[in-house]
Amino acid sequence: MKLLALDTSSEGCSAALLVNGSVTERFDLAPRGHTRLLMPMIRELLAEQNLTPMDLDALAFARGPGSFTGLRIATGVIQGLAWGLEIPVIPVSSLATVALGAIESFNVAEGDGVAVAFDARMGEVYWGCFQSREGLPVPVAAERVCSPVAVSLPPMDGCWFGGGQGWQLREQMPQSLVSAVSQIDDTLVPRARCVARLAHHDLAAGGGVSAAEAQPVYVRDEVTWKKLPGR
Repeated sequence: MKLLALDTSSEGCSAALLVNGSVTERFDLAPRGHTRLLMPMIRELLAEQNLTPMDLDALAFARGPGSFTGLRIATGVIQGLAWGLEIPVIPVSSLATVALGAIESFNVAEGDGVAVAFDARMGEVYWGCFQSREGLPVPVAAERVCSPVAVSLPPMDGCWFGGGQGWQLREQMPQSLVSAVSQIDDTLVPRARCVARLAHHDLAAGGGVSAAEAQPVYVRDEVTWKKLPGR
């Protein structure tokens, strides 16, 4: 299995190549450098393995939620490659990639939970809750966008951990919720290596979509972003 994974959903920009279970990655924190950095990262990763795009079996990308502009960059690159190569695409939740990072960082036990928060701007956060099962994050509630004061944890046995830069707004979250979380890493951002791991699992389970179906997921109500008639 040879799978290329991309993430540009946050201030981080990364590409990862999974070859027969082994993952290599390029990562850089560059809020406005995604367009400049992404293609060189892809070329470097393929060259290291003496591969060309034609050797790839599948593609994956962090489909959101996250930066609107960033999501469109990765989506465009993935769609272009998928159209030409005619291989499946696995869209992966950006929140789930951070949950996986937290599971690895905190060595989260089986059955424990990870609550992920991204800063969605405009006084809101993207929020997702996951449970660790066999070392992977499984969603236990729908991803949503809301004010920090409105976040909540679903009923679940076990400990809770927190990950993602939205936790920098935890002073605005309910104190009872913050107190229920044993450890928090508010520096975690989505990484392509986590996209690759989750995509590999999804592909093995029969997942994958066509280039046309590889679309970003904004979570925020897109109606509020549409241009009004006559404007």
